[in-house]
Amino acid sequence: MAPTRQADDPARILVVDDERSIVELLAMALRYEGFEVETAADGAECLDRFPRFRPDLVVLDVMMPGLDGFEVAKRLAEQRSAVPVVFLTARDTTEDKVRGLTLGGDDYVTKPFSVEELVARIRSILRRTGVSAEGGRLVFDGLELDEDTREVFRDGEPVDLTDTEFRLLRYLMLNPRRALTRAQILDHVWNYDFGGDGRILETYVSYLRRKVDRPQRPLIHTVRGVGYSLRLPRP
Repeated sequence: MAPTRQADDPARILVVDDERSIVELLAMALRYEGFEVETAADGAECLDRFPRFRPDLVVLDVMMPGLDGFEVAKRLAEQRSAVPVVFLTARDTTEDKVRGLTLGGDDYVTKPFSVEELVARIRSILRRTGVSAEGGRLVFDGLELDEDTREVFRDGEPVDLTDTEFRLLRYLMLNPRRALTRAQILDHVWNYDFGGDGRILETYVSYLRRKVDRPQRPLIHTVRGVGYSLRLPRP
């Protein structure tokens, strides 16, 4: 069973490499930087842990025994996973880089590498493709929420939200691309279980959509039979 995601949890990084020394180094460095980290020693272990850990980003070695990184990325894409991937490899040919990026990779880092540079790239990708929580500021595709000033902007324009609308949007932005159940949202935003009146959630989602969504590019999506998700519209 996947772990329950709390609203203030750090971003999750799955590190996959068959070199134990690299895995231990990256896990230690990323945890020090405030990320939650899980590791896997090969492609099969990655595919097993991925649905349970639900990472926000995968650091994926290319040259591994059995399933290589390219094959793992291909299988993740077949599962309609939108989680960004950073390929980590000793191969630096143009053909390999093109193949990796074609398979959905968001970056390609060649060994030997600087840990500081890799961390910077990870933060940049999370800001660009998902969510950034640095300095109390959340960002998702033109939607900005400042936890310190309690200001919200969509495409640079201020958005006036009530306290409940703000808390609902914050929870969605802290869990981008996740299919959040109605019970999870009620518990985290209203602090009671699903035994309460669930209609209040539908009402506030409707309010929020009117204020932050755009007809041509909606971000708040209904997940049938489950709840809601903050994600980019599918092409």
